[in-house]
Amino acid sequence: MVKICCIGAGYVGGPTMAVIALKCPAIEVAVVDISASRIAAWNSDQLPIYEAGLDEIVKQCRGKNLLFSTAVEKHVAEADIIFVSVNTPTKTRGLGAGKAADLTYWESAARMIADVSKSNKIVVEKSTVPVKTAEAIEKILTHNSKGIKYQILSNPEFLAEGTAIEDLFNPDRVLIGGRETAEGQKAIQALKQVYANWVPEDRIITTNLWSAELSKLAANAFLAQRISSVNAMSALCEATGANISQVAHAVGKDSRIGPKFLNASVGFGGSCFQKDILNLVYICECNGLPEVANYWKQVIQVNDYQKNRFVNRVVSSMFNTVSGKKIAILGFAFKKDTGDTRETPAIDVCKGLLGDKAHLSIYDVQVTEEQIQRDLSMNKFDWDHPIHLQPASPIGVKQVSVAWDAYEATKGAHGICILTEWDEFKTLDYNKIFDHMHKPAFVFDGRNVVDAEKLRQIGFIVYSIGKPLDAWLKDMPAVT
Repeated sequence: MVKICCIGAGYVGGPTMAVIALKCPAIEVAVVDISASRIAAWNSDQLPIYEAGLDEIVKQCRGKNLLFSTAVEKHVAEADIIFVSVNTPTKTRGLGAGKAADLTYWESAARMIADVSKSNKIVVEKSTVPVKTAEAIEKILTHNSKGIKYQILSNPEFLAEGTAIEDLFNPDRVLIGGRETAEGQKAIQALKQVYANWVPEDRIITTNLWSAELSKLAANAFLAQRISSVNAMSALCEATGANISQVAHAVGKDSRIGPKFLNASVGFGGSCFQKDILNLVYICECNGLPEVANYWKQVIQVNDYQKNRFVNRVVSSMFNTVSGKKIAILGFAFKKDTGDTRETPAIDVCKGLLGDKAHLSIYDVQVTEEQIQRDLSMNKFDWDHPIHLQPASPIGVKQVSVAWDAYEATKGAHGICILTEWDEFKTLDYNKIFDHMHKPAFVFDGRNVVDAEKLRQIGFIVYSIGKPLDAWLKDMPAVT
């Protein structure tokens, strides 16, 4: 029986290993983590992450060929294939601060593997890592090898949150990179055989190590670039009276471009896009490519500009001050169908409004009050460290309350900001909401989910990103 161990029981490690266990009943899969609370959650009825379909898979496999444990060293020593899925946060100090990936957790995982291994291992990079990480890991393992042979593979994940299980069941591609030696190719085949249990062979791509590592960063950079491109256009649409939905639809009809990732919004979020582009920028700078670095930097700058523009629009529309006013925030997760708040644009929008002394009432379908308070009081990049190394109990932000439904959040508010495209926000009773708000009542739709015309008929002043401006808004330009 092949034994697989995954170090790191997070958003990537947990679902990926659960699906491998389900699809490969002959393989024993152990997911290990030093966080006892996280492992306890994976062993409970309330899993630490929400993904459609994940619950059923874990319950079906747990106790058979899938186990979650804090006995890290034991399972690493027993495994044939070790997936490493640990945090790779952006450095906040020292060389490359604000851009480079911090590989502290990766290095300590590699040293631990070298310490406890008594048989040959295949070590698989599952976390998103900078190009040439595999080489560094290989050096650590070979210099501490005690005669044991290691093969390093890069097998980046391409999961989209909210559809992670579907993405694992039916991936566009599985990418495996390894050394171009006989041993390296043998290791690639071993991992390929695992995926071949359910993934068609023509979707399993094999490359060299560096290509696999760079492909992940490049894919995320291309996706983020599309969002920043459409968001840049949305600003121009507002200035000229064009409608971004119509422009995006027309552009997306070109088969060379396609319609995906062309929805204008308040900005992109999630754990990967910003981090991976910063990483790409740093790698370009280190390799003497400043022009390439500046090109990719602009993708993040447009994203920051879009969030600032949204905050400025809110403040300028409401007589240039939100001080002491209640603003309802509908949606805090970075996109619908997930409880994930990592790098969500809602954090920067909320902080911008709090900076102008607004009082916020926040409602999200999935995100807990504790998580919202934690996000609003944490420093940038802190979220990407293991939970036990994050600030223990962040002080709650006084001007922030968390509501249990949208009606409670909007009661007595001056304005509403829609920051996540949850389906329920499309079907709210806006007549009822309008009746319980201060007048004039504003809706700032950061996701283009509401029917702006219907809301205007009720009496709202509506701002939709990239759409022709309300007469009220034209009179109060948002100065950036």
